[in-house]
Amino acid sequence: MLKPMRFPKLHYHRINNLLFAGIVGINLYIIAAPLWPQVSFWWQSHHTARRGELTRLIYPAVAVKPSASQPNSLIIPKILLDQPTLEGPEKDWFNLLKQGIWRWPGSSTPDRGGNTVFLAHRFSYTGPHGAFYYLNKLKSGDEIGVLWKNKLYHYKVASSSEVPPTDTAIEKNTADAEITLFTCTPLWHPVNRLVVVAKLEGQP
Repeated sequence: MLKPMRFPKLHYHRINNLLFAGIVGINLYIIAAPLWPQVSFWWQSHHTARRGELTRLIYPAVAVKPSASQPNSLIIPKILLDQPTLEGPEKDWFNLLKQGIWRWPGSSTPDRGGNTVFLAHRFSYTGPHGAFYYLNKLKSGDEIGVLWKNKLYHYKVASSSEVPPTDTAIEKNTADAEITLFTCTPLWHPVNRLVVVAKLEGQP
């Protein structure tokens, strides 16, 4: 009859130590990962000229026609955002949001007026931290630029609010030209939608 193998006690201690270190490391990552973008944002805000560079994209000193190769994009100096927007059918929403900012296809577009709706994640462990991580920092009067089909549209934030996920009114078309940006909130327990509405100011 074969006797069960017995490992030296030292091996058990090593295995336990490795498991403990792994558990501690995973928990530290879970806690620190959502906070790291705040550190990055603070550094860029205080030690780089990023905000000024993005503001100049919205208000160029000299009118420059964008090149034909430029993608549609969303520019928000206050939150240091300059990112392409994605197009795609509603059935692909999950994959599109994993890649960045998605224009909801049921909404308008800047060149047609009405309500153009953009969605993005606020945070994700499986990809980039989320294009709208800092959306809660936007206040009335903050500037937003939308580059759409090689034309720059300038908006100013009119309101910021939280609504339940069942509120579909934010997706409806409007008589005025505006954009609606929304994401899940709060960061740690996303049960509502954070909604920012900005009104068209003009085309530089």
